Amino acid sequence: MATHDPPLARRAVLRLAAGAAALPLVPRVAAALDYPTRPVRIVCGFVAGLIPDVAARMIAQALSARLGQQFVVDNRPGAATNIATEMVARAEADGYTVLVLTSSNTTNATLYTNLKFDLLRDLVPVATTFRSALVLTINPAVPVKTTPEFIAYAKANPGRINYASPGVGTLPHVAGELLRAMTGIDIVHVPYRGNYLPDVLSGQVQAMFSSVSTSLDFITQGRLRALGVTSAQRADVLRDVPTIAETVPGYEAYTPAEIVATLNRAINAVLADPPLRARLIALGADPLVMSVPEAAKFVADETTKWGKVIRDAGIKAE
Repeated sequence: MATHDPPLARRAVLRLAAGAAALPLVPRVAAALDYPTRPVRIVCGFVAGLIPDVAARMIAQALSARLGQQFVVDNRPGAATNIATEMVARAEADGYTVLVLTSSNTTNATLYTNLKFDLLRDLVPVATTFRSALVLTINPAVPVKTTPEFIAYAKANPGRINYASPGVGTLPHVAGELLRAMTGIDIVHVPYRGNYLPDVLSGQVQAMFSSVSTSLDFITQGRLRALGVTSAQRADVLRDVPTIAETVPGYEAYTPAEIVATLNRAINAVLADPPLRARLIALGADPLVMSVPEAAKFVADETTKWGKVIRDAGIKAE
């Protein structure tokens, strides 16, 4: 599929609603009714071992068994997932190249002004897979135990709480900006290019928004203190941790037509499988089932939401 294909020739995308944020599958339209007749490549803009990659491999294995062809994950990290996204946007429009679309894609649409693709024009969401909440954690040396106490402490100590993220415009970054905008607190963003967890554990940085799976063991060991999750409901693996929305109402931070329909049905069926659902939940991911129109609206709404946060906060790409 070329970048300027007609509207009905848009590519397929497997979007993982993670994060924030969380993200869903989206392939482009092709004609074959007997799809798939050869292996399907799932392009992932993250390194192996992170939640988008792990979840994509789980789903790829199940899709291979269900549809009778191999679904193979191809990791193409770099440029905040834009390398992988552009690769799929330029691929042949035959449904055999699928993108793992996460919340990073919905923020990149606003953050980067020189992209060679249009997320909403060139990619068609096929199905959601799961929504993975972030969790706001702090170093235990910070003298607060709840989200209300954190907000009060931040207001009493403006500019003294630093929060880490894996980079400008990532979901952990804009989740913090959303909390700032909704509460009026002054917390300082510290973007990292590498692993920022050691600095939070040592107390050099006081707070972070991260995936539940990243923080869970440290929370259990008492090395991090969980204040709130960013989802609308409490996370199954952190039932004692309130949602941030319980303190800040409205707060929440979470991608041929025949082929789209085939993948949507297959993915939704895979997500209904109890063992796979249990494996996703253990990662802190909430399986999310949507129709094709619902998935498309979800991507558009997330792009609009995070675009406003980025513009209002004046965030610029590094």
